[in-house]
Amino acid sequence: MAWYAAVGFYSLYTVVFFVITRTQPPGKPWYTSAQVVGWFAGRHEGLLIGFALIFILGGLSATSIALITYSIRRMSVSPAFAYSYLILYAVSAVPGFLFICVAMTVGALRPDRNPEVLRWLYDLGFLSFSGTMGVFLIGSLIWMLAILLDRNRVFPMWFGYLNLCNALTEVVVAPSWIFHFGVFAWNGVIAWWINVAVFALYTGAFLFLLRNMILREDFGRGPLPDLPPQEGRGRVFAEFMSP
Repeated sequence: MAWYAAVGFYSLYTVVFFVITRTQPPGKPWYTSAQVVGWFAGRHEGLLIGFALIFILGGLSATSIALITYSIRRMSVSPAFAYSYLILYAVSAVPGFLFICVAMTVGALRPDRNPEVLRWLYDLGFLSFSGTMGVFLIGSLIWMLAILLDRNRVFPMWFGYLNLCNALTEVVVAPSWIFHFGVFAWNGVIAWWINVAVFALYTGAFLFLLRNMILREDFGRGPLPDLPPQEGRGRVFAEFMSP
């Protein structure tokens, strides 16, 4: 159930940001105040509906953090890795996720405000979403180290190196605080397009591996057992529904 909740959150996240609110791909960093007013006007209903869904259902994101924290606790490393990851990602939800939702909702609710105020909200939303990546950087490195040091075979080694790739994408978005144009702007090739492509691959990989971990879990100690070939997708539900 926790795994399906995590999948549900990332599905909701994609639909809300890319389809309903149309805040991704992000707006242009160089927009004037008048253009920002037009940007909010063109997305008014979508911003209110989409981010209302996030405020109601965004707590589902905690399930993926909980599963990842548990996966680290199942490894042969110090519990400090798991608790550090848990604290970092609990904090990261505010600057890296909720700021843009609040800023864009306020802008949509107050279209009569001074255009400069709306532009400030616009900048706050996109800069916080794209530029506050330090907690994600450290979190990815902690998970990477836990996987590479683990002897319980919870995750394959290649996923540890994929964490490094994800961490590096968090570094390259830092210049979005400086550049308004080009590849380093918050909508640029490096700061957004490459970042999103790596994040999509990374998210798909860890959701698959978390599901595999759940199916292999024996709630014991030491290495996780391999998943027998006959174990199908319905194992968890079959056991749950059995008398």
